[in-house]
Amino acid sequence: MGEQKGEAAAKGRVYEMRTYYANEGKLNDLLARFRNHTLKIFEKHGMKNVWYGVPQDAPASANTLVYLITHESREQAKKNWDAFRADPEWQKASKASEVNGKLVQKVESVFLDSTDFSPMK
Repeated sequence: MGEQKGEAAAKGRVYEMRTYYANEGKLNDLLARFRNHTLKIFEKHGMKNVWYGVPQDAPASANTLVYLITHESREQAKKNWDAFRADPEWQKASKASEVNGKLVQKVESVFLDSTDFSPMK
């Protein structure tokens, strides 16, 4: 099986699962920023939007956003993120969304390879 995992990784495409923990009372503002700005800017910089969700159960439902994006490769992911962070449109949206305080207290990122049996490759 390890060999098959290696084959998927060799193809390059990687998934990135990110979890954002919003500051108290800021989840709706974070969701609005993603809805109105972030997804479009991700695509502009080569990040493909796959899935976005929030937990159903408390306490995580009050402050957590989880999403999955793809990049052409792990190396390209770094370039995508660097370009995204430097984008004036992103900087403006980020600053405007945080006029009443910082939205995110913590971000976790995990890079994933599809398994040989995954419907999504």
